[in-house]
Amino acid sequence: MRDFSEILNEVRGKIAAACARAGRDAGEIEIIAVTKTHGAEVVQEAWEHGLQIVGENKVQEAMWKKEASVSGPSWHLIGHLQTNKVRHALDTFDCIHSVDSLKLIDKIAAVAKETGRVPRILLEVNVSGEKSKTGMTCEVLPLAVERALECGLWLEGLMTMAPFSENSEDSRPYFRRLRELRDEMECRFNIKLPRLSMGMSGDYEVAVEEGATFLRLGTVLFGERPKLKAVRSVSGDDAGFTGGGLDSYSGAGPTFKVLD
Repeated sequence: MRDFSEILNEVRGKIAAACARAGRDAGEIEIIAVTKTHGAEVVQEAWEHGLQIVGENKVQEAMWKKEASVSGPSWHLIGHLQTNKVRHALDTFDCIHSVDSLKLIDKIAAVAKETGRVPRILLEVNVSGEKSKTGMTCEVLPLAVERALECGLWLEGLMTMAPFSENSEDSRPYFRRLRELRDEMECRFNIKLPRLSMGMSGDYEVAVEEGATFLRLGTVLFGERPKLKAVRSVSGDDAGFTGGGLDSYSGAGPTFKVLD
């Protein structure tokens, strides 16, 4: 098994090379360590090697994992957010990448006003138009930007996911289009949207070349996600979930999957 520091140095080297090709400063790029289905010890490993952002797909998994993990990392939600999970999401995450509808914007704004917790947000755009993917259409995006600004939310940028392909170059037009949309929104609303969340393990170098600032990396850093040993569901919308299992998926303790 390769040492994590070796893997991370290789990834950082590829990011630096992509930045050089695009004439960018590598300091603009932040790696989000995606720890989905991995245990808290993976969060600690990432933190000890200088990765300051942890990404999770599910609110409830992040709730117990954050409590069980080393303090210090910033936690980002990169998976779909249901409106009935917004309150827990604002308690858990510093940044939400997956704001994908006007309804969700309104819910986040309402909970933020009630609790005083105003998260950083990105608007998720389904640039490819795939029905299997979440995200608002390009046509709805201007309305969403306007609504987020009216609600006083901390809007930082845009997020997208390219269609799966074995060829990373196939992702390029989708990443380029997101950057163009960002530029259009900045001009139209006279604002700055410095964050572009795009690029995963299979296409992050192309994403850097097209302007990504957040890279959502899991498999390339930590290997394939471990198989689940057991499943535990949570009833009700929010179910008052409080957590459990310190090394949930990687084998050194209680193991279960929390279902959103």
